[in-house]
Amino acid sequence: MEPIDTEMDYMVRAPRSRTSQSRMNALLILPIFGFILILVFIAAAIFQLDLSDLIDSLMGLVTFFFLVMIAMLFWAMAPRTHQS
Repeated sequence: MEPIDTEMDYMVRAPRSRTSQSRMNALLILPIFGFILILVFIAAAIFQLDLSDLIDSLMGLVTFFFLVMIAMLFWAMAPRTHQS
């Protein structure tokens, strides 16, 4: 009979190396929000929905998305620090 191999080799998982574009991928959420906002405007045009009560909120939302985009661009383009 053959001896049973009971030696266990533990696999060490190293952290995944991130590419320089991984932070830029987070910016892809902003066009999705913009597309949803355009769909709201298209639906309002097709179905004659009254958005006059929501225009101030929607323009505030557009301004907010613009500021978020600027902040995320600064974050995505910032040099990385290699901390252990």
